Amino acid sequence: MAREENPSDVIWGGRTDARRHRVVIVGGGFGGLYAARSLARSPTAVTLLDRRNFHLFQPLLYQVATGGLSPSNISSPLREVLRGKQRVRVLMGDVVDVDVAQRQVVLADGDTVAYDTLIVATGVSHDYFGNEAWRQNAPGLKTMEDALEMRRKVLYAFEAAERERDPTRRRAWLNFVVVGAGPTGVELAGALGELANDTLKHEFRAIDPADSQIILLEGGDRILPNFPADLSAKALKALERLGVTLRLQSYVTDVRPDAVTIETATREVIIPTRCVLWAAGVKASPLGQVLHRSAGAELDKIGRVSVNPDLTVPNHPEIIVIGDLANFSHQTGSPLPGVAPVAMQQGRYAAKRIRNQMRGRETAPFRYADKGTLATIGRSAAVADFGKLRFSGWLAWVLWLFIHLLFLIQFRNRVLVVFQWAWSYLTRNRSTRLIVEHRGSSDSNHP
Repeated sequence: MAREENPSDVIWGGRTDARRHRVVIVGGGFGGLYAARSLARSPTAVTLLDRRNFHLFQPLLYQVATGGLSPSNISSPLREVLRGKQRVRVLMGDVVDVDVAQRQVVLADGDTVAYDTLIVATGVSHDYFGNEAWRQNAPGLKTMEDALEMRRKVLYAFEAAERERDPTRRRAWLNFVVVGAGPTGVELAGALGELANDTLKHEFRAIDPADSQIILLEGGDRILPNFPADLSAKALKALERLGVTLRLQSYVTDVRPDAVTIETATREVIIPTRCVLWAAGVKASPLGQVLHRSAGAELDKIGRVSVNPDLTVPNHPEIIVIGDLANFSHQTGSPLPGVAPVAMQQGRYAAKRIRNQMRGRETAPFRYADKGTLATIGRSAAVADFGKLRFSGWLAWVLWLFIHLLFLIQFRNRVLVVFQWAWSYLTRNRSTRLIVEHRGSSDSNHP
């Protein structure tokens, strides 16, 4: 009987080779893409599966959300990125289950893809702490759709304020609330400050965009809690120069279309607003629960998979979990941060482990090389933490620009982003300020 062809056996040109070690990678983010690239020259048959057909550079999503960059500037079609890698095949599909006994992943449409080694790199999504109803009125920032919805809400708020005659309702349109003061929240609040104070200046007649109130909410006692306290203080001063108001030890208890309710140590406060932006809390992708059910994987409190020192699932050396979905605590006692360099290094390590396994060699445990952390607050303002070397200001900002350019996958995107950034720096303009409705957009913003 002829052997049934499986999509994971197919190599470019239609040839099948069942002798090749079949590697299925779920997720086309940094971890999955770097694993695929690193395996491209090895004697493997690699299948990269993703729900979307593009790789997204998430660290710059906030610039799409505030009109600084267009979606195409920070995304690259996976097929284009990998078209020169003849042993890597890209499939678009939504993985909903893993059949550990048969060693195959199951897609939403019922199709299956077989593997010898499975790499899962599906990341994390937003966490509304059990209040999913808030999602409609407080979009987060993990996907391109999130960024476009956030951009729509922000820009429409100014348009609605221009038409609003009632001062109280107009004030609500010009109140912008950002929830969460980690890097994403700080960068988002800073970009909103620049948008209101510089970009939109002189463009409206009935309102002054600079009258906007940008409120940054944080449940802890300082912003950027993963940075040293002195850098957090410098970042706060930069935000204050942009007109951002910080409220510490403030917890959101309700989000409605026209207001957000927060609780402090002493009282409850209701802030009238039509634009709440969510940058607080993450939870692992559903594939963490799938691996818990099918492979007995242990999960942490946000659903990440607790992995072995070699990134494999305990008792399942054929399953490797990398990136934000992995809880790797062996190095410091705490999970590694959810940043691109971690996913990149783990993707390369996963590929190395597979190559060594095929050669009968042992692989040393994974070890993350922390090369430092950066966060930008706005024009010519950023903070940099490289261990003993800490600094802020213009130099940190230039370094942030340079490193983010290097992380962009394609040279074309780097060129486009350089030109966009240069134009924005010289003119203080943001060139992609388009209000685009898309399926799933909330109508609650409309007057």
